[in-house]
Amino acid sequence: MADAYDAVVIGGGHNGLVAAAYLSRAGMRVLVLERRHVLGGAAVTEEVYPGFRYSVASYVVSLLRPEIIRELDLPRHGLEILPLDGSFTPLDDGYLWMTADHARTMENLRRLSKRDAEAYDEFGHLMADMVRFIKPIMSVVPPEPSGLHLGHWLALRELGRAFRDLPAEERAAFVQLMTMSAMDFVSQWFESDPLIATMSSWGIIGTFLGIRSPGTAYVMLHHYMGEVDGAFGAWGIPRGGTGAVSEAIASAARSAGAEIRCQSAVSRILTTNGRAVGVVLESGQEIRSRYVLSNADARRTFLHLLEPGTLVPEFEDEVRRFKYRGSSGKVNLALDGLPRFTCFPDSGGTEHLRGAIGIGPSVDYLERAYDDAKYGRFSREPFIDLEILTLVDPSLAPPGKHVASCFVQYAPYHLGDGREWDDAERDAFGDSVVDAIARFAPNIKDLILHRQVLTPLDIEDTFGLTEGNIFQGELTLEQLFWSRPVPGFARFATPVRNLWLCGSSAHPGGGIMGAPGRLAAAEVLGEGRRWAR
Repeated sequence: MADAYDAVVIGGGHNGLVAAAYLSRAGMRVLVLERRHVLGGAAVTEEVYPGFRYSVASYVVSLLRPEIIRELDLPRHGLEILPLDGSFTPLDDGYLWMTADHARTMENLRRLSKRDAEAYDEFGHLMADMVRFIKPIMSVVPPEPSGLHLGHWLALRELGRAFRDLPAEERAAFVQLMTMSAMDFVSQWFESDPLIATMSSWGIIGTFLGIRSPGTAYVMLHHYMGEVDGAFGAWGIPRGGTGAVSEAIASAARSAGAEIRCQSAVSRILTTNGRAVGVVLESGQEIRSRYVLSNADARRTFLHLLEPGTLVPEFEDEVRRFKYRGSSGKVNLALDGLPRFTCFPDSGGTEHLRGAIGIGPSVDYLERAYDDAKYGRFSREPFIDLEILTLVDPSLAPPGKHVASCFVQYAPYHLGDGREWDDAERDAFGDSVVDAIARFAPNIKDLILHRQVLTPLDIEDTFGLTEGNIFQGELTLEQLFWSRPVPGFARFATPVRNLWLCGSSAHPGGGIMGAPGRLAAAEVLGEGRRWAR
């Protein structure tokens, strides 16, 4: 049996590291236990192919809370976020290019639709207002809806006042964002099919829904909530890959006194009389602690790490009803050069490749991709969010070479027709991704030096994300706020005393955000202060 700690954190993903940093800063003796050889969970950088460093899973940053960056002084610990420049959507008969250069964006939009160019700024202002309204909820611990604890509800008072003060048309727009499909919402402003498809595609990231499915408008809003250096809605990549985010947070935690161990898989949470008292490692070592924080998702925490019978059957049933439905895959490419998109003039340079490249030219294209997934097939023509990371951070590959990150919808965790995610299925999925890119950039096949393909099953096995869901549970309306992950237990505490969730299964959900870890740490510290009194 090891020495006792004030808190043990299960999982060295970025949320677990954030929680450890805040608890350590408050004077607790904290131990982080990571199963893999590398820290970060899904926010990792790994040299899978000699000389080429992949952001293996998570690949861009925008949602990381500014207060975490500030309070933990992450730039001092090495964090530098490099902005991406807009988005580029290749089409069969042209392209859609939106960039930080407003005049150039307007010029490109007018080629498709003068009306859309006129509506673009109006839509952007509306989304900015919606983000300003809803963003504070990311820093609020949800109240218990059936409870009468006044202090829990006071946190929502300002949000209620802000909603009251919104213009009537913005109150209506907020209700629409919470209930409509991304396509239907966006179509109220725009008429050009490629623009509607590009804007709506934000609503299907990591979600087993199509752009015509109600609920995807909120997922779109969720992705609008980010910023880079104060620029609203901007996205960037950390210098050194997404692992640099995790390493910076880990450095902040260590400097505050936290102890971090890799290759230390937890097999069980120890409990006594309904209270968590520590963990058991796969090695058999027992580690005692006053508090246990789990950065694993709700299903793994409650149904795999606790002894059977610890929880009442009704609670376990609620946990089983929490939806994961992994629908995403990832393909990382080491390239010998840059892809040439035939829709773009050769003399146009590479500026259009320095942002997000969306393979999703039309609404019907995206919906057909979803149709395949509904029936248990990976998309034969998938939506791909492609970033050539080395155009922003050349350090990720040797000189003249490149790393491309391809996030893919859809790849359902549960395949149909008796098929399984075996090597042949993985290769076929990877081929479909390359073929979809080659439709617009035929030279891509000749450039590939190495290809890493991650199916939802690979994501589950490698990173411990149930069913390969990148958000530790879908971001659908019935699984948000006080219902995440289980109604009545959205305040990070669990039915097992002194056991807390601190990962993305808890409010406010997924992405490289850090908010669940920060809020969970605050709740643990509040519990400690109450007991001290």
